[in-house]
Amino acid sequence: MRVSLPRLAAPAAQKGFRPSPMALLPPIPLYRRLLRAHRKHLPPEMRVLGDEYIKAEFRAHRNVENPAHLIGFLTEWQLYAQKVEGDAWKGDKIEEGKLQKLSDEQVHQLYELMQAIRNGDKSGEPES
Repeated sequence: MRVSLPRLAAPAAQKGFRPSPMALLPPIPLYRRLLRAHRKHLPPEMRVLGDEYIKAEFRAHRNVENPAHLIGFLTEWQLYAQKVEGDAWKGDKIEEGKLQKLSDEQVHQLYELMQAIRNGDKSGEPES
């Protein structure tokens, strides 16, 4: 059976050209994937900061019982892993909608992360 081009293009047009979502990884395989992605795709100084952040976040969410919160947490980390693995994270900005949904504590954490990144850039030793 021959498939015409319009028949192949129809599902993509219906989905708005978004790729189909991947199955959600369980927490431990996702955690390992994130650390592996950092090891392979980030410079050493960014890797140290990123690994510590991932470890702290997964520790803080270890006992979450709300399924909606857990699914959101895992989904966002999986999207992050895909971006790091594809080098799509460089120069990327947080979407306005996601920024509006952050709590005051999360905004503060994000600010501290930004400061740590900036201080890391300024306090680094000169390259030889």
